[in-house]
Amino acid sequence: MNSFKIAYDNLKKNKTRMVLTMIAIALGIAILIIMMATSAGLKKMVLSEIDFYGSDMISIETRVPGRSSTDSVSDFAKGVVVTTFKNKDVDKLKKHENVESAYSYVTGQEIIKYKGENRSVLIFGYGADAPKVEKLDIGEGRFYTEEEETSASLVIVLGYELKENLFGDNDAISKTVYVKNLPFKVVGVAKKRGGSLSMSLDSIAYIPTITMQKKILGTDYVLGAAIKVKDVSKLDETKDDIIYIMREEHDIKNPEKEDDFEVMTMVEAIGMINNVVNGINALLIALALISLVVGGVGIMNIMYVSVTERIFEIGLRMSIGAKKKDIMRQFLAEAVLLTLGGGVLGIAFGISICLLFNYASSVLNIGITADVSLSSIIFALIFATFLGLLSGVYPAKRASNLDPIVALRK
Repeated sequence: MNSFKIAYDNLKKNKTRMVLTMIAIALGIAILIIMMATSAGLKKMVLSEIDFYGSDMISIETRVPGRSSTDSVSDFAKGVVVTTFKNKDVDKLKKHENVESAYSYVTGQEIIKYKGENRSVLIFGYGADAPKVEKLDIGEGRFYTEEEETSASLVIVLGYELKENLFGDNDAISKTVYVKNLPFKVVGVAKKRGGSLSMSLDSIAYIPTITMQKKILGTDYVLGAAIKVKDVSKLDETKDDIIYIMREEHDIKNPEKEDDFEVMTMVEAIGMINNVVNGINALLIALALISLVVGGVGIMNIMYVSVTERIFEIGLRMSIGAKKKDIMRQFLAEAVLLTLGGGVLGIAFGISICLLFNYASSVLNIGITADVSLSSIIFALIFATFLGLLSGVYPAKRASNLDPIVALRK
């Protein structure tokens, strides 16, 4: 404790140098806290989206043959269309012994009108079994039936926020809204679901898949399907069966021919997302640590200059009985105090930025938050202490090895 008291007194003698050094460390620690928090928030957001489904779900999506999933998304964005996935494929898959429920889906952007109120919204063409597969709970009314789907009925389920925008506090059930000048009867309102990848799930509408195809889009193909299995222990086996059935239905007989679809279980999706997010997390933390190491080099330089400036003081202390370990402890204590002080400031600054980001995220409905954890704060403090010890070792050792007689002549 005496070493820390002496170190603190010495640091106060050059407040400007001390403050600037601590600010440099504080910025590095703040960046580390922010990086770890945003990475944790990103992972939480993505995994919460998958939680809309469950580990017992299998997803099937169209894919450009011979192209990866990422490339296919890019191709679709450029206007490439795969039209081979049909409703009859899903009907075939429903007959599998381990399939409990399944639905196909398409999407589109349309204007919904109600009494002079116009809203441009994303419309999901969902099968009637959608609430059985994913977490799509109805707050008012009901979801449409399989009979309404097969007959291409003009029925619609509104998202929570969309209902509020169109009807306010008034009841929406049995009211008529217009999509492409077609009268759709509101049969249900979904419960609040929140945001998803900067898109509000509460501002979308759901209509039967076949209605969407025939009355809105004028197509006969779907973008994908979701399947809920009965026995999760047979998930991989069911996935293989689905691939076989899809290849049969799409007349892909040549084993070397690429599929025009992709089948993935939620377990695989979670594993893939974990790998991607963990990789991003490691990269961000590495970048933050590099900035801290640069700050450590700065501390080492400051401590080296401090030793040079205080050679006479060191010699005087050693001449009246101070040992090498006392001198070394003093300079190590100065380095640790600098980094710990900067660390505490950095943690406070980093948490403040994260709280500000979370407030902006909630106001703008971005969907991602910065999730500051106790482990990240402890890690930052431990790393700051280690950095102080590491950057102070060489200057402290140099100070402790000075010859007191030579030092007193300086």
